Amino acid sequence: MRAEARPPEPKETMHPDHGPVIPPPPDGVQSDQPRQVRRILRLFRPYRGRLALVGLLVCASSLVTVASPFLLKAILDVALPEGRTGLLSLLALGMILSAVLTSVFGVLQTLISTTVGQRVMHDLRTAVYGRLQRMSLAFFTRTRTGEVQSRIANDIGGMQATVTSTATSLVSNLTSVVATVVAMLALDWRLTVVSLALLPVFVWISRRVGDERKRITTQRQKQMAAMAATVTESLSVSGILLGRTMGRSDSLTRAFAEESEALVDLEVRSSMAGRWRMAVITVVMAAMPAVIYWTAGIAVQAGGPGVSLGTLVAFVSLQQGLFRPAVSLLSTGVQIQASLALFQRIFEYLDLPVDITERPDPVRLERVKGEVRFENVEFRYDGKGTTVLDGIDITVPDGSSLAVVGPTGAGKSTLGHLVPRLYDVTGGRVTLDGVDVRDLDFDTLARAVGVVSQETYLFHASVADNLRFAKPDATDEELRAAAEAAQIHDHIASLPDGYDTVVGERGHRFSGGEKQRLAIARTILRDPPVLVLDEATSALDTRTEAAVQKAIDALSADRTTITIAHRLSTVRNADQIVVLDSGQVVERGTHEELLERGGRYAALVRRDAQLEPTN
Repeated sequence: MRAEARPPEPKETMHPDHGPVIPPPPDGVQSDQPRQVRRILRLFRPYRGRLALVGLLVCASSLVTVASPFLLKAILDVALPEGRTGLLSLLALGMILSAVLTSVFGVLQTLISTTVGQRVMHDLRTAVYGRLQRMSLAFFTRTRTGEVQSRIANDIGGMQATVTSTATSLVSNLTSVVATVVAMLALDWRLTVVSLALLPVFVWISRRVGDERKRITTQRQKQMAAMAATVTESLSVSGILLGRTMGRSDSLTRAFAEESEALVDLEVRSSMAGRWRMAVITVVMAAMPAVIYWTAGIAVQAGGPGVSLGTLVAFVSLQQGLFRPAVSLLSTGVQIQASLALFQRIFEYLDLPVDITERPDPVRLERVKGEVRFENVEFRYDGKGTTVLDGIDITVPDGSSLAVVGPTGAGKSTLGHLVPRLYDVTGGRVTLDGVDVRDLDFDTLARAVGVVSQETYLFHASVADNLRFAKPDATDEELRAAAEAAQIHDHIASLPDGYDTVVGERGHRFSGGEKQRLAIARTILRDPPVLVLDEATSALDTRTEAAVQKAIDALSADRTTITIAHRLSTVRNADQIVVLDSGQVVERGTHEELLERGGRYAALVRRDAQLEPTN
């Protein structure tokens, strides 16, 4: 055995194992808007070069657009009155060229900004998925699967418009508004004051609308998550079986209809929030050209300074050009405020505390013998509440077998979960070859400990793909050897597509015993020196159990084996048997020794004998 200390993992934007990780704020989840906005802006930091190019294209497009009204003014005030055909041709060509350049710049900035936005969404999806992969088993036992899926799909998907086009739209419209206002001031400052008099009111209205949409968006996303969770649970294979056999299909449909109806109401409210107020802004801004013409006419009749026809037409053209980006800018502000609710939900997941972490300088074992020790182990879920395990002291020498038995709720499965660090102890320690499992690097622990549980999970993929999940580079010969050792090769070979047969959702095309043997074959491919069998045969009939037990015996050979058992027939030959009750070891010894004592274990054996079917 050789232990090596690895250097601390560098704090980078890209995590080597889990994808891009968005660094959480120093003081936890951010609730105040300015900090949240700064955090959102940090998402775009890796792409600042591309965004700078977009900014240049936006500025160039805005300048070209603003130049067009000045060309029109020159045509009306100079070229046409003076009959200068050459100048007229140049000015007209300039206006055409302006339109062409604006279109080209627009296509380029859309391409770049969409690419950047999609990369940011990719970073967020990968960061959330990577974060969830690092969460302990406890998180998933208290969180609905549909809720997790909704955060990744609906919440991040709902931000697509914001991250792909909002940033560019904001810069583009802001640049256009500034450039247009400067040009309007250059033409006539008095008309400009009239045009912008109501702008502060419009900004205030848009902020009110944005706050309203943000509140509705938060409610809508929660409702979408609840509906997704309902779909995931009720339309899975297990959910359909339960609903049909319990006669609850109609009631499940009604419950889904209620969830959907609530979502309809929220979608309508979200769509209509502030529509009338924004419509008033649109009407007022559309009426501004008429106000400008009226103001210019009244000024002339009152003896004020006149405005040339070219200046007036150019100004109205600029004012109309101001209308689109100004309204778009206000709408973008509303959209950003609404999208803050989505970002906040994503940041909540990114800021979840990871309670199963790798030490900065973890120990890597190049060769694992397999000795497992529980030293005064104590465990409480979430570190508080009822004590599940208390004062557990057990030594399992390498290559030996330990059986853990006891009544339901005694803490047997929890004890088994501590070895692969699905949970961390709250007191004492669990060691592998003398090293605390909390000090080992994740790769060593994953290579060293294999788990076969009662609930076998198979992907909706081929038999070969499910087996290769344990060893992606496994050859066909290795797959066959593992399947033969697990007593499942003959059945696979009898299937029409052999190892290419798709197992179906959660493996429902296979019986319970067949799925268990596939799981065992998968573990054999992994070849771990320590094996945890968590009631791997408790849900099987006696005949199937015997077949699976043969596969388990092949798997357990020359390995340290910890068997969590409900049926005692599977543990009679264990080197050591411990009986748990209320989280404490109440008996230990071999099968024969414990029978002679006539205690808890002997009572469990008598119970099993009474429950065995008679022919």
